[in-house]
Amino acid sequence: MKELELKISNGKAHFKKPVKIKKRFTETEKRKLAKASQDFESVLTTMMLKSMTKTTGGLLGKNNYGGDVLDVLFETKIAEKISQTKKLGIADKIFKSLTNEELTTFKKNIAKMSNKQIDKHQYKKFIDKKDLNLNEKALKRLKKFDLYIKDAAKKFNVDEKLIKSVILTESSAKADAKSKANAKGLMQLVDSTANYLGVKNVWDPKENIMAGTKYLSELLKTFNGNTELALAGYNAGPGNVLKHKGIPPFKETQNYVKRVKNYLNNLD
Repeated sequence: MKELELKISNGKAHFKKPVKIKKRFTETEKRKLAKASQDFESVLTTMMLKSMTKTTGGLLGKNNYGGDVLDVLFETKIAEKISQTKKLGIADKIFKSLTNEELTTFKKNIAKMSNKQIDKHQYKKFIDKKDLNLNEKALKRLKKFDLYIKDAAKKFNVDEKLIKSVILTESSAKADAKSKANAKGLMQLVDSTANYLGVKNVWDPKENIMAGTKYLSELLKTFNGNTELALAGYNAGPGNVLKHKGIPPFKETQNYVKRVKNYLNNLD
């Protein structure tokens, strides 16, 4: 079979415009990009292995029983291992060209967040066992949105009590709440987050709860189900959580996590 040849009459013509790199990806988006980069390198490595073993009839030779199937399995596994151990570095180059970050560093940070056990003595500074007095008026307001909260919890697989606790902490269940930082509605969405989540009307309780819960679910996935880190990310941004390798040393964020956790422990 004749090999394909690429004909390029003018190499520079193919690169008239520089590739635009998105300035900021969410942590969830970066995880997807990391996986896609590694998958691409794995596929490319598989193709290289096939080409290298073509003259010998594959990894297991020409006359072995079930060789075609076993070859594919072995080649795939070997390619995955090569990609994971960074032998080629293609995944790293792709990831860095898109995010301007090192793939290995990003993976290490995620691993640290996944396995990190928060020091009990450090945590005790801002999480105590004393219950907060639940505001009856706030609870009454919150009850109006029960149906929206149930729908959001089911759609994004987030605990209803966690959503309620965030709403009580963020806005005291006031749909028209607006902070000094211009965060709006029940789950206090800032404009950039609302735009990222595709919110059309941030003041609509249903849309606000759906968007806030979606963002919360992304943070929970980013930090592998660690509620405290997800809450810290909701308040201070996931980048700060990664930077400080845990709940950031910000008094506001520490108090925020404390309040949400206490609501979570006391809601029926």
